[in-house]
Amino acid sequence: MLFRSVALIGIGALLNPIHALADALHEEGAAPSTLPEVGDVIRTLYSGVHRAAHETRNRIDGLHQAAHEDPLTGVLNRRGFLAELSALPVNRRKGCIAVLDIDYFKRVNDLNGHEEGDRVLTAFAARVAALMRRADLIARWGGEEFAIFFQDCIEDEASWSLARVATRMREDPIGAIHGRPISFSAGVCRWTGGPIDEALARADEALYEAKQAGRDRICRAKPLLLQA
Repeated sequence: MLFRSVALIGIGALLNPIHALADALHEEGAAPSTLPEVGDVIRTLYSGVHRAAHETRNRIDGLHQAAHEDPLTGVLNRRGFLAELSALPVNRRKGCIAVLDIDYFKRVNDLNGHEEGDRVLTAFAARVAALMRRADLIARWGGEEFAIFFQDCIEDEASWSLARVATRMREDPIGAIHGRPISFSAGVCRWTGGPIDEALARADEALYEAKQAGRDRICRAKPLLLQA
């Protein structure tokens, strides 16, 4: 709407000299054939302004995408994830937050090189995205960590969704380390619309528990009342 308003204002400003010329010629009794084809000029000007506005919109969209999307995996980055959550209506900010970490990822880079590490990250993001719902938000949180927002999900549902991904990772591996399929660990926390940093911290604590318990598993955050 803003671009169209600006375009119309610009067209009006550009047409003023044309109208002035037409009026002057009319007052001097010029023949109608000498008057400029105002309709053609308007169409040409509008076409040019519309094209410029479309190109500007595409550039803005491209910059927005670059700022909110992880260039390697194609999923949201940290900034994009938080922006999407902030943009949700208050009554839709509920569900579960999960933090995932690819197990022994450093060994992938050390043993097979960073190119293979990038391939594993991309394959993992694609695997998770393919098994999530459209309403769920998936982001590369940093390094080999990912975050997911399960909208309107209880912990049982979120844990089941992650377990399905884990099973698929074992049955159809995206890679292997020392002959074992690449796996992931995850922490899940219920989110009811409070500070998102708190929910992410609790999910991260649950992830740490999953790592300490042997990896390749999903742990739920402890209830707030039970935390020290």
